[in-house]
Amino acid sequence: MSLPLLLDHLKKVATLGQVAGIISWDQETMMPEKGATQRAEQTGVLAGLIHQLNTDPRIPEWVAAIDEKEISEFDKANIREATRDYNRSTKVPEDLAQTIAKASAEGQMIWSKAREAGDFQMFAPALEKLVQLKREEAQCLSNRQDNLYDALLDQFEPGAKTETLLPLLEELREPLVDLREKISEKPTSKRFMGHYPASKQLALAEKLAKQLGYDFDAGRIDISTHPFSSGGSGDSRITTRTDEKDPLNCLYSTAHEVGHALYAQGAPEPFLPAAQYCSMGIHESQSRFWENQVSRSRSFAEWLYPEMKSYFPDMNISSADEFYRAVNRVETGFVRTEADEVHYNLHVLLRFELERELISGDLEVKDLEAEWNKRFKKYFGLEVIDVKLGVLQDVHWSVGLFGYFPTYSLGNIYSACLDKAMLIDIPDRDQKIATGNTTQTLNWLRNKIHDKGKLLSAEDLIQSATGTTPSARPLIEYLEDKYGTLYDL
Repeated sequence: MSLPLLLDHLKKVATLGQVAGIISWDQETMMPEKGATQRAEQTGVLAGLIHQLNTDPRIPEWVAAIDEKEISEFDKANIREATRDYNRSTKVPEDLAQTIAKASAEGQMIWSKAREAGDFQMFAPALEKLVQLKREEAQCLSNRQDNLYDALLDQFEPGAKTETLLPLLEELREPLVDLREKISEKPTSKRFMGHYPASKQLALAEKLAKQLGYDFDAGRIDISTHPFSSGGSGDSRITTRTDEKDPLNCLYSTAHEVGHALYAQGAPEPFLPAAQYCSMGIHESQSRFWENQVSRSRSFAEWLYPEMKSYFPDMNISSADEFYRAVNRVETGFVRTEADEVHYNLHVLLRFELERELISGDLEVKDLEAEWNKRFKKYFGLEVIDVKLGVLQDVHWSVGLFGYFPTYSLGNIYSACLDKAMLIDIPDRDQKIATGNTTQTLNWLRNKIHDKGKLLSAEDLIQSATGTTPSARPLIEYLEDKYGTLYDL
């Protein structure tokens, strides 16, 4: 009797969680400006309700009464995740959970205005409040007061620790810097030039999403300041953005968010914790895989280039090969989401450093803009002259997502591991992708990743899917091979 009671309770929690996700999507895409205060209050109340459900004292009683010898592996995972959520939630006071949710909703709106105005000081007080609140949350969650960051990282990458994650990510730095320096000595690929109407970009983005397998009966695409995805299997929505001088931003933001949505749409049971995503590193592996290994591949250029040409006949790119080179142009730039694969993880490492120091107190918010600009100059050799291209470019800190950024690089590492294994299992994959046929690719991910939910840890899931433990080496080899060929190194 205890198991049905527990599962029914967990479905209620998951349902409210999905409502919170749709509220976040609505806030960014549809909500009128004057609704910000009201929405922040609504978000706070909803967070309080979720917290109450997660800390229900009946949860440990139900769990204790269940005989795990007589239940499925799926329900064992539900019990494990329910216990984990209960243990984490009972450490955080309800009023603090509500305050963080409210401050995050307010922070996102203030960030959006500050970004539009190009003024970090407009956003600094809201960010300072969020940093302090997240420190308090981490203190509640952590058994080690000397490393509060790990308590926040654990929300996105369960079990991950800075002491093991940092060497893995740092392993990328030297090979990427070396690759960047070699490429810098070579002639650059052609840049997209011309005018690309937003309406046509969106039409092509929808066609691209459908081609990759996105189910529009279970989702939709809208415009937002910062692209994101939200929701569950039956209602998985994404946003993208347009720049009429640069169609690639829209296309590859869409491909990225479609990767997230495909993972959500492939979940086996949307209202139980064991069916949710394994970790954000795994989630990002799906988005980065579809964005890079598929949509930026030479094979997919055979399908995507003619489509681009049909929507933009005056485009200054004249062949699929030239298109492939253009979308993989390596150039040092300011914006993470627009960065090529060689630079992308260097952008993540910068954010990983800064947010660790914000949470530890080694860096104060009032010094963040100057420190960002100083380190960006050191790592990338460029002076940040527009805060929209600097510390205000990402939405994450404005909604309290401290500990999220390293999962992007983990996603790149995992996606390269998956890509290597997939090519062994599907040797003709690239020939199919060249015709726009991604069905076999999606089915492989469905079977290996999507329908596994949280049955396994992230490391064990990659091990199960690929036969090897996750490592940075496949990513380094993938990048050196791809860009070595592109730039004749």
